[in-house]
Amino acid sequence: MSNQLLKGKRGIIFGALNNQSIAWKVAQRAHEEGATFVLTNAPIAMRMGEINELAAETGSQVIPADATKIEDLENLVTQAQEILGGKIDFVLHSIGMSPNVRKGKHYTENDYNYYGQTMDVSAMSLHKTLATLYKHDAMNEWGSIVALSYIAAQRTFPDYGEMADAKSLLESFARSFGYHYGKKKHVRVNTISQSPTKTTAGSGVGGFDAFFNYADKMSPLGNASADACAEYCVSLFSDYTRMVTMQNLFHDGGFSFTGISTDLMDGFRDAAGE
Repeated sequence: MSNQLLKGKRGIIFGALNNQSIAWKVAQRAHEEGATFVLTNAPIAMRMGEINELAAETGSQVIPADATKIEDLENLVTQAQEILGGKIDFVLHSIGMSPNVRKGKHYTENDYNYYGQTMDVSAMSLHKTLATLYKHDAMNEWGSIVALSYIAAQRTFPDYGEMADAKSLLESFARSFGYHYGKKKHVRVNTISQSPTKTTAGSGVGGFDAFFNYADKMSPLGNASADACAEYCVSLFSDYTRMVTMQNLFHDGGFSFTGISTDLMDGFRDAAGE
């Protein structure tokens, strides 16, 4: 059901790879809610993905951009405003890559060249995006910028590796830049700490299926789906959350504040023969 929450709003959506992507779901939901936007991803990701299908479905244009390169971001911001006919109201940052995790390197034996790539793609790209938007005064007042994070930024999940460090940095950027953007332009900057989600990137983490099931049993509401995350993003893009900024917002069915669940305890009791 559409309430046209984003009618008249213009946006930029990073990171839609395929129909499993949270960014893909956000684009679909934002379109349903009346927004217009451009889609963007790195050229290599675009070759791997299906972004042109999403563009056709949502009536959007695709602008290739490597979010680690300032010149690409400046071109993206300029073109987006030209295509959409004005300044930007919302931005979704849904970008992540971890060569060490992908190549199975243990956290204690990280390749530091790979580590630098992870930080640049998964975290620094947000700062560069914020800085480009800020420098070019590309956001409307009371605009909203949302980046996707994960609870491994606060707690240790051994198989998540260097991505935990990247997400910690990402959340820090949202707080620090969020202050300056709020003071200058009333622009909000937040992160969403999402449940484990069966995306192409998420499924690449070792032991993902087992952890997905664990989180689902731990969370009183179960894991939040990609579709539910998209709806949450739309609410943060809307005018109903104008006073929410610099926050890391848990969207995880209650996982982050649950110590133990009865479902898990029952499993332990069964294993112990109680």
